[in-house]
Amino acid sequence: MTFENGRTFGTLLTAMVTPFHEDGSLDIDSAVSLAKRLIAAGNDGLVLSGTTGESPTTHAPEKAELVAAVVEAVGDRATIIAGASSNDTEHAVRMAEQAAQAGAHGLLAVTPYYSRPSQRGVIAHLRAIADSTELPVMLYDIPGRTGVRLTAQSYDELAQHERIVAVKDATGDVGAAAAHIARTGLDWYSGDDGLFLPFLAVGAVGLVSVTAHVAADDFKQVAQSFFHGDNSEAISRAAKLIPLTEAIMGSGAGAVMIKAALGELGHIESTAMRLPQMRANEAEIAVVRSALQAHGLL
Repeated sequence: MTFENGRTFGTLLTAMVTPFHEDGSLDIDSAVSLAKRLIAAGNDGLVLSGTTGESPTTHAPEKAELVAAVVEAVGDRATIIAGASSNDTEHAVRMAEQAAQAGAHGLLAVTPYYSRPSQRGVIAHLRAIADSTELPVMLYDIPGRTGVRLTAQSYDELAQHERIVAVKDATGDVGAAAAHIARTGLDWYSGDDGLFLPFLAVGAVGLVSVTAHVAADDFKQVAQSFFHGDNSEAISRAAKLIPLTEAIMGSGAGAVMIKAALGELGHIESTAMRLPQMRANEAEIAVVRSALQAHGLL
């Protein structure tokens, strides 16, 4: 599936939560229902088993089952990207292979976390994932979680790989992104909801979002206004999203807060999470509820 301007993955993608039953087991029915809702709301694609999808605590058979179910439900209308992220390269490669077998359209590959390898090691790790299937790959640069950041030279080397086509940039460094975009030609996606418009202004093509679980149309309108040259409208629409985005993402617990929001809206059966993540407490739910009400969603 190719979108306007030749983009492999589209403009707006939601990094989807993984719904669980109250007993902690995977809730495929809720996942399929949510995926259908998100695509109907205007998302071009979904990222499964990423950070927001609690990927560290879901297991290989569950990841594959989730991909297969969502691809069957919406894969003819949207791009489904599967997380293939681990600090163990062999494990990441196995996840990539299993995602491809389950029908994923692309892979999300994060820089290896915790072990803090050299840039040569990071490049070798990401290339191994890209070499393991025929699927296009979106790199994920999020040093606040991984402890390692891709350098300009690493981006240049990785951009030469035929299947590495995009980047989800959660560094918060818009200036560096502008330079990387100009040099590499990769499709660049903001990995921070609040920086969507600044990233568009330096050449990004889209957003991988958490808040778009509940405000996809608003983010799509920001992009459309910008791409049509109506900068004042884009700025106005982006500004209106700030309180909602801050309520969901401001604490750094986006997965927790967006599940709370989805629970308030009745879009998932349970807000259960797997430890070490814990569901929102009453104070956190009150913050989310207030933001949803202010945005006209409740």
